[in-house]
Amino acid sequence: MLDRRRAVKRLLADRGAMLVVSGLGSATYDVAAAGDDARNFYLWGAMGGAVMIGLGLALAQPQRRVLVITGDGEMLMGMGSLATVATQRPRNLAIVVLDNGAFGETGMQASHTSGGVDLAAVAAGCGIPSTLEVTDEGGLDRLARLIHDADAPLFARVRITADEPPRVLPLRDGVALKLRFRAALGLS
Repeated sequence: MLDRRRAVKRLLADRGAMLVVSGLGSATYDVAAAGDDARNFYLWGAMGGAVMIGLGLALAQPQRRVLVITGDGEMLMGMGSLATVATQRPRNLAIVVLDNGAFGETGMQASHTSGGVDLAAVAAGCGIPSTLEVTDEGGLDRLARLIHDADAPLFARVRITADEPPRVLPLRDGVALKLRFRAALGLS
């Protein structure tokens, strides 16, 4: 299993103009720890919504790569979004689920993935054409390339250790986040 912070930092190291949507809680802390950026859209209080927001961005900004980074708990809550991604087939969307097998924000209780739910199989069953299981550095390097080069929706489950690194809290003002994100897109 991989260290969550190092994995996210690796995925964002050569991001270029990529837009990033981070899911509630630890995924947001990890993205912020890799470096705050106006092109990061942090979700606060929107559990289950990261993939749908990423899909909307990918459809609205087809010339830009969009990366969703979220956790297994949020993905379990929003599994229906995978079917919508599969039917819309945005060529510029990558979804990365950091799977520690636990609900980190509520006390590290075992999540359904620790009981056998296979999120990559769910994504494939919904029709997402490219799914990956990432468990080591080599797989992480491959994923870091694919998030830039894939020509169809991409889903990756990244197995991470169940730890709780110190929180790195980015801006929590939803209006300010929206305005800075829109400005980064040249829409203000």
